[in-house]
Amino acid sequence: MPAYSSYILCTSPRSGSTLLCKLLSATGVAGHPRSYFHEPSLTAWSEGVGVAAASDEPEAEFRRRIFAAALEKGTGGTGLFGLRLQRHSFDFFMKQLACLHPDAPSDLARLEAVFGNTLFIHLTRTDKVEQAVSFVRAEQSGLWHRAPDGTELERLSEPREAHYDAAEIRACYERFTRFESDWQAWFESQYISPLRITYDALSATPQATLRLVLQHLGLKEAAADGVVPGVAKLADAISADWVSRFRVDLDVRLT
Repeated sequence: MPAYSSYILCTSPRSGSTLLCKLLSATGVAGHPRSYFHEPSLTAWSEGVGVAAASDEPEAEFRRRIFAAALEKGTGGTGLFGLRLQRHSFDFFMKQLACLHPDAPSDLARLEAVFGNTLFIHLTRTDKVEQAVSFVRAEQSGLWHRAPDGTELERLSEPREAHYDAAEIRACYERFTRFESDWQAWFESQYISPLRITYDALSATPQATLRLVLQHLGLKEAAADGVVPGVAKLADAISADWVSRFRVDLDVRLT
């Protein structure tokens, strides 16, 4: 039996969360983690989990049905719910939980009232310059994820030529740095000691990282056998050039 009812990947964009979600889902025992509560909109949430608003339905009931449907989808019959929670989605998400459980004494209490005993996994990318460059290139080119065989997995716009933009990279760098601080402050405020995983470790040893997560969840590590990454790295020589230029242009020094 798993040690937890659920787990939440606490992260930010371009930190390897799609890779980890796909690995966990492929085990067949760790639910189907996705960003079920991504956009700050109950309507967007409902569309994502296949819930239609009933005529004259109170918002409280609509909200409850959305969470119930997300739990079902994120569990996928495995008995364990998985959720990816991006930091920019956090505030609206917690407001909805507060509406569901207004008498709960803390964020953690509200989360566990809905999701049960929860493992928090902090997936972070230490090099915020590389993270910012990855995000800017994805936004500019429209390509967000590619499979190991080179085929496109996720494209959000028509192909466009990417170009170096120091101001745009800096804005992303500062935003991701702030997200990191915000996550850490929240963990401390809720007395949470998350399982910490880095992008570097995940990308270098994906199966070992998967085994680590399964171990912490109280699941058999053998479930990772035969599971292979379903996402390829997009970083290339252009990415490396942008990273180098940005460090020089803006005198960014990572510690």
